[in-house]
Amino acid sequence: MKQNDFEQQHQPLWDEFSKLLKGDDKTLDRKRLPDLYQVVSHHLAISKQRRYSTNLIHRLNHLVVEGHKRFYGDLPRFRANFFYQCYVGFPRAIRSNAPFVWAGLALFFIPGFIFFFLCLTSDELIYSLMSYDQVRDFERMYDPGSRALGRTRESDTDLKMFCFYIYNNIGISFQTFASGIFFGLGSLFFLIYNGIFIGAAAGHITQVGYTDTFFPFVVGHGAFELTAIAFSGAAGLKLGWALISPGPYKRLMALKLAAKDAVIMVYGTTAMLLLAAFIEAFWSSSSTLPISVKYSVGAGFWALTIIYILFSGRSRNAAE
Repeated sequence: MKQNDFEQQHQPLWDEFSKLLKGDDKTLDRKRLPDLYQVVSHHLAISKQRRYSTNLIHRLNHLVVEGHKRFYGDLPRFRANFFYQCYVGFPRAIRSNAPFVWAGLALFFIPGFIFFFLCLTSDELIYSLMSYDQVRDFERMYDPGSRALGRTRESDTDLKMFCFYIYNNIGISFQTFASGIFFGLGSLFFLIYNGIFIGAAAGHITQVGYTDTFFPFVVGHGAFELTAIAFSGAAGLKLGWALISPGPYKRLMALKLAAKDAVIMVYGTTAMLLLAAFIEAFWSSSSTLPISVKYSVGAGFWALTIIYILFSGRSRNAAE
């Protein structure tokens, strides 16, 4: 594309971004600032790559620098760190990528519910998914007579189990995300596979009658762990879709743009999995707490997760 055509095509967007930075036009939507900043940064990279005029590069560079100051330089330090991303960046990335998130949730939970009910009605189906020894080991984890609830462990210390849960859960999450680079097929597979496996295991445990140990154990950390896996898959699907449908960009550039939100989503899911691992190790495995307390706390965690994703970071200052 020639420089004149490039400027004519994007000039209105640059003007809008400049006015928003200056605050001259109160009729403009200030919530567009983050998206415009990302687009203008991309235009600067294109201008350098295509060796457009120095004047154009300087102008776009000035807009990017001013935008960077707006988002980082003038904000309190804590707003640019990990906790700021957890409060604003992550839930905003989830909401702005709703199609991928809904797809991830559907691909994970729908097969899970289907195989939960199938294994609930058939005591043989589980053996088509797991070996006999795996099923027996899984049953022993939630046997009411078991000394320790949850996964079979070499050590009964909660701290060691906390480390094990971090390793196991984050490994599954990263696998589900990173495999999305294969045009989304890897994320698609692991979302469905993990959904089927978890749903089938839950259905079988329910079928054998271990509900008083299984559900009180998983309800506490499930809100964070299960949704985090689905969100990781959504981030992977976003990467895959950027390769399938790059739009006006080359595939590598489309992948870079998609990765900005996808990486924020993965950071957020990592935080959720750390929290889930802590709850699983120090709360879920407790056999001294009443079942009613565990169910109440678990319901509260699910409500908190939904409220956090839907409403966190929506204030005007957070959006800016």
